[in-house]
Amino acid sequence: MDPVESAESARRVAAMFDLVSETYDTVSVPWFSPIAATLVECVAPRPGERALDLGTGRGAALWPLAEGVAPGGSVTAVDISRQMIEATRRAVAERDLDSVELHVMDAGAPELPLGVYDVAVASLVLFFLPDPPAALRSWCRLLSPGGRLGLSTFAARDAEWEDLDDVFTGYLPPTLLDARTSGGRGPFASDDGVVGLLTGCGFVDVVTDCRDLRVHFTGVAQWRDWTWSHGQRSHWLAVPEERRGDVLADAAARLEPILDPDGGFTLTQCVRYTTARRPQGTAGPVRVE
Repeated sequence: MDPVESAESARRVAAMFDLVSETYDTVSVPWFSPIAATLVECVAPRPGERALDLGTGRGAALWPLAEGVAPGGSVTAVDISRQMIEATRRAVAERDLDSVELHVMDAGAPELPLGVYDVAVASLVLFFLPDPPAALRSWCRLLSPGGRLGLSTFAARDAEWEDLDDVFTGYLPPTLLDARTSGGRGPFASDDGVVGLLTGCGFVDVVTDCRDLRVHFTGVAQWRDWTWSHGQRSHWLAVPEERRGDVLADAAARLEPILDPDGGFTLTQCVRYTTARRPQGTAGPVRVE
């Protein structure tokens, strides 16, 4: 992607997450927090370490990272959305976390000290970035020798979730199609693709583990509110306002066969957790091609 396209893509992402910053992860659907908590478990932060949260959002990974590096450690968190950072800054103050530092910054090219972070995580972030390999190379440089990186990305969903999200397909421009994987034929479409992406960007000891996340919704109205509360709002905005009621009715009809007696339903998303390390044996910032 050329610099102009990359900048425009970053601008669109920032604008969308500014828009959803106040509702993000607030609809009582267990999604961002359990995914981030599992990711942090995978990288196993230790007391006294310097941690980095890339694309922190409303802090789903930030809180378990801060707990894991205490006492004596610190967490630097960045996000391209100014509104996300401001909302998270308020939460940091409420929790009285003086070990946390927040920056409005592009996670794809963070301007931070090189070679100093012991552990870094990016939860549901990498596939949003216009140039994932460039981001990974920059992240590798930020880690200390032997430093750990953890990523969460999406693997397969159950057929019912695929069918439900298909209610938007006829309205979506090409840039929004297959947004969960950033292209079904790209590196995020398979475990091997993600492993190859990281090894090609200078990482070693790359390991991937996929785990199912079962998500319960109380009904189609909660599903609508949840999709409206995060990045999938872009799908609703692609639907003409006068047709959104039709889309919701279509969603309700598709869900009818799997409703429980209370009118709720459960969907399953397989989440891919990938861990890797910056190579040992380099005194300064690692050189990656």
